[in-house]
Amino acid sequence: MSQSYSTWSFIDEGNVTPHRFLFAGISAGLKASNKKDLALILAPEGSIFSGKFTQSIVRASCVDICEERIKKNLGFVRAILINSGQANACTGNLGLKHFQIATSKTAELLGIREEEVLMCSTGVIGIPIKINDLVKNLPNLVSDLKVNNFQNAAEAILTTDLTLKKVLIETIIQGRKIKIAGFAKGSGMIYPNMATMLAFLTCDAGIEKKEWDKMISIAVKKSFNAISVDGETSTNDSFVAINAGEKIDKRFFPIIQKGIDIVCENLAKSIARDGEGANCLLEVLVQGAKNTDDAIMVAKSICNSALVKTAIHGCDPNWGRIISAAGNSGVKFNLNDIDLYIGNFQILEKGKLNQYDSQQVTQYIKSKMKATYLVNDIVRIVMNLNSGESKGTAWGCDLSKKYVEINSEYTT
Repeated sequence: MSQSYSTWSFIDEGNVTPHRFLFAGISAGLKASNKKDLALILAPEGSIFSGKFTQSIVRASCVDICEERIKKNLGFVRAILINSGQANACTGNLGLKHFQIATSKTAELLGIREEEVLMCSTGVIGIPIKINDLVKNLPNLVSDLKVNNFQNAAEAILTTDLTLKKVLIETIIQGRKIKIAGFAKGSGMIYPNMATMLAFLTCDAGIEKKEWDKMISIAVKKSFNAISVDGETSTNDSFVAINAGEKIDKRFFPIIQKGIDIVCENLAKSIARDGEGANCLLEVLVQGAKNTDDAIMVAKSICNSALVKTAIHGCDPNWGRIISAAGNSGVKFNLNDIDLYIGNFQILEKGKLNQYDSQQVTQYIKSKMKATYLVNDIVRIVMNLNSGESKGTAWGCDLSKKYVEINSEYTT
């Protein structure tokens, strides 16, 4: 296999988003800010959709209906309508009615069946969609569909996010250019299971539903389901992945899997770094586990610990909190086998405290707090369980006073 087959390149979207996918993003007056708040993705005919949704038993009606429509249509869906500003969750029959009105009108304007339209919502729970404003602006949204509107769509799904979250990569397989693009939103209420966020992925390589579902599940497990901002799952969490185009030979599936993994991991890390009030990304690598699931469970337990997160915010090398969080993960290990590092500083060697300069560790964390966003603002913790050959990574962020401020005033 040539080098180009195994290498994905990051590119600016411009006019080179995945072939025949159209995007739109406008302001429909759903947000008081008048920022973009309504997005649409239109996929080519014959597209295959796969979805992963919140495991919370309190769910927005759009989540249930999205799952039902993907299943009923065997993945053959055409469009996703996305609104921000109102979650339309816990709104009873009115929420369901608004979903049906929105998808019915969208289908009519696109000339497709209503069952071929999905809808995802994000915003304040318990608040219905401003349905009249939404419907009134649907013709503008549909007329805005273009190949180069990827950024507008990505902007339109944001709520408390500080930054745009979008990724576009490409590779060449047998002389054919393949592209995968993704965008997401998420900043608070993050502890995917699956997943506290909205995210969407498009790929212009054709892959059958069964294999596509498998690829997406693999990617989600080690990306969106391996991040935590605050340990809170949501009512509207959705990740929808779409492929369309000329079928690709199975021998190239590992390359496509790698591309999906790259996009999902980059979006997941962006969500974790964008945690409300956060100053750095926390990356925890657990090695020497009996299996990957165990490694990710331990890593997530550390990322999700409020005590670890506040210690990181205070630049305090309180390694006892890290060990304690690992011990609460549900994974069995022997403390006497543990090697622990913060950055390049070894804290524990086979469970025993190593000689290290705590002030240097503090300076290491402080340097990350002031570093370039998602470049070198990453505090790395490595734990080796020394009980197996598997590893896994999870991502989180520090927990600051700003997080309390943002979330104490979220609806006011």
